[in-house]
Amino acid sequence: MTDENADAIELERITREERELVFTRFTRDDAWALGVRLREAALEQELPITIGITVGQQRVFHTALDGASAENDDWLARKTRAVLYFGRSSLGVGARFRGAGRDYATEARVDPNEIAADGGVFAITVAGVGVIGAVGVSGLPQYEDHAFVVEQLRAFLADAER
Repeated sequence: MTDENADAIELERITREERELVFTRFTRDDAWALGVRLREAALEQELPITIGITVGQQRVFHTALDGASAENDDWLARKTRAVLYFGRSSLGVGARFRGAGRDYATEARVDPNEIAADGGVFAITVAGVGVIGAVGVSGLPQYEDHAFVVEQLRAFLADAER
């Protein structure tokens, strides 16, 4: 499989996740419950991460676990800005550029030092409304950050349906 094919498959998988993980509503109480769920799962797995949830431009949940650093706060903020600017997961932003054979740093028309297209932050999308915020982590390699958030979002949404 060529890198180009791998990029296309990755983008397709991420796009499916983005279509699947949609809320019917999202309140500040939901933000708290989701943040606590992420924190508890991260503690159980002993992950050295920073966790954040933003609604609009307001940070409504933030915590840093043992082993996380101020640099993780910076990465989380940069990846969150990517989600809010492009309206999709930060990994999806990077995959879209890679899949098109384009270099994000030179072709995105944004400052990559301010808006990072690296995995770990996912759009909070409400059905019939669109992207209203972002949830994410920083502290692991980007694909692991992304996978952790997706896993926790899936479980949170499944619990909400019960």
